Amino acid sequence: MNTISEFVHHHYRHFNSAALIDAADAYVNHLETGGVMFMTLAGAMSTAELGLSLAEMIRQDKVHAICCTGANLEEDVFNLVAHDHYVRVPHYRELTAHDEEVLLSRHLNRVTDTCIPEEEAIRRIERVILEAWQAADQAGESYFPHEFLYQILSSGALEEHYQIDPKDSWLLAACEKNLPIIVPGWEDSTLGNIFASHCITGEISNVHTVRSGIEYMTMLAEWYANTARSASIGFFQIGGGIAGDFPICVVPMLQQDLQKEDTPRWGYFCQISDSTTSYGSYSGAVPNEKITWGKLSADTPKFIIESDATIVAPLIFACVLGQ
Repeated sequence: MNTISEFVHHHYRHFNSAALIDAADAYVNHLETGGVMFMTLAGAMSTAELGLSLAEMIRQDKVHAICCTGANLEEDVFNLVAHDHYVRVPHYRELTAHDEEVLLSRHLNRVTDTCIPEEEAIRRIERVILEAWQAADQAGESYFPHEFLYQILSSGALEEHYQIDPKDSWLLAACEKNLPIIVPGWEDSTLGNIFASHCITGEISNVHTVRSGIEYMTMLAEWYANTARSASIGFFQIGGGIAGDFPICVVPMLQQDLQKEDTPRWGYFCQISDSTTSYGSYSGAVPNEKITWGKLSADTPKFIIESDATIVAPLIFACVLGQ
């Protein structure tokens, strides 16, 4: 066994490990039969450095569009420019409330076992992206949150601050591909809060300089309708919440609300979640429940892997990449 793929196919035979293999093999088959893959990122996958494996998936055209939280969008760039200043807290389960206050006083924002440094990560990006926001505001232009990040990455304004190999940044890989990205609820992210603060102070005059979630849904609807004309579209979901709930609804919206009844449903579905699925829960509903909502079909390949995405996703990506 010389490859990761050979190892997991030999050892992962039952229960969640078997579900991992089935999902990975079906992912490969979906692509090989002409399908494309839509991926969603919830949680803190960027701070978990998913870019180490996801960036290559993007470069090799194994991912064709992404929906992510505002946190995942920005935290990949935070890691890109401030990685050396991050502080790992391996004993995070033992922290007291006082310990957390000490981290706050050091301007370290904790995400499980990792602290994001405010000055080197957040404020460094703020200084650059504020210029892009203000330029668009003054020109009467508006762009999506991911487009503003694409702008500052493409400009080279951050290159002198890179602290990881650029090939390990999934957002940089997406920028180079001009990958469609959907970011619902961006307003509750750190940069979303910062944008709001600059609107309140008057430094930005038009709150619509950054385009909204409804505009993202219309963009997604156009992308789905155009892409579905020539390819089956799969849905690979990491975590739950808005990153998954928002985009999966585009199919019933097209079919039922816009009366485009010939719109095909999602052609593959896989969710990795460490929370047990339950009926009645959007974030944790089992795949069959999505059938009555017009999202999946009875014959859609469906997989649920109940495990830690930081462990599972890189293994699936390795299989898809043939590593």
